[in-house]
Amino acid sequence: MNETQADKRQQATTDVGASVESFVGDLRRLREEIGTMIVGQDDIVEGVIMAVLGGGHALLEGVPGLGKTMLVRTLAECLHANFSRIQFTPDLMPADIVGTNMIVENEQGGKHFEFQNGPIFANIVLADEINRATPKTQSALLEAMQDGSVTVGKTTYQLEQPFFVLATQNPLEMEGTYPLPEAQLDRFFFKLKVEFPSRQDLHTILERTTSQDKPTPKAVLDKARLVEMRNFVRRVPLSHEIQDYAIRMLQATHPNTDQSTDMTQKYVRYGGSPRGVQTLILASKIRALLEGRFAVAIDDIRHVARPALRHRIMLNFEGEAEGIDPDGILADIIERLPEAL
Repeated sequence: MNETQADKRQQATTDVGASVESFVGDLRRLREEIGTMIVGQDDIVEGVIMAVLGGGHALLEGVPGLGKTMLVRTLAECLHANFSRIQFTPDLMPADIVGTNMIVENEQGGKHFEFQNGPIFANIVLADEINRATPKTQSALLEAMQDGSVTVGKTTYQLEQPFFVLATQNPLEMEGTYPLPEAQLDRFFFKLKVEFPSRQDLHTILERTTSQDKPTPKAVLDKARLVEMRNFVRRVPLSHEIQDYAIRMLQATHPNTDQSTDMTQKYVRYGGSPRGVQTLILASKIRALLEGRFAVAIDDIRHVARPALRHRIMLNFEGEAEGIDPDGILADIIERLPEAL
């Protein structure tokens, strides 16, 4: 009996090891294929892949021309997924996103209402310059991002899985924009800051974009495999101590808690929501798998803390007046938060 139990445990360990190896191999091929089009920006590519595997959405902040649109289109091609782009403008209406009921005439001359899908009905949706649309239009994304469905009139339509929204916004040009409300920001798994490329990366970009030879990405994963990988992420075990560390990190973003730092108490009005700690856990599980491990370490939590929490921290008046960056507050928390109590 003991030998049988030992054999089962050995077989389970072998199966897990094979699954982790397959997971890492698929992710390596995906990153390499994206790398044929996207130069540098390794952290951004990793963050977007983490958001896709976590079943969430990503908000990219960066100036125009840094390849944000190309990244999303390349990801869709590598996953053999449906892609649509929505250019957000002040005159964009909710029906332009979700679709609307149209009057259709049949062969007999009769007329009836028929729902016409909007661009939200895709696997990967690029919401370009999302903060240029009015709050009413921005809110049209909320149900789709949270529940994976769209309601028009009294009818609810389910979106095909996987479903992923990648939104972009320009941090410099704020005139004529509508800041995203906290409820919508909280729906984003990660907020990623796209930095300007280095000189060497610019050389590579020019060589790829100004010559005759232009790379073309190919599909390396299908949608069914992506759903399998999402489910496998949730199987990664997590110890109570590491889960407690993630909870205490979330609490440290709130002023007037036992875990809050001096910076939090001085500059923060409100910290992350429970979605923030859910993101910390899922992202740390993905990071562990990317490192070839089937167990989460505290360093995984630290690694994903900034993209997971930076958009969930609301500064108070003093913090905004002094130009405090939420990343600085998170760096202070990471440095001071003890690993165990």
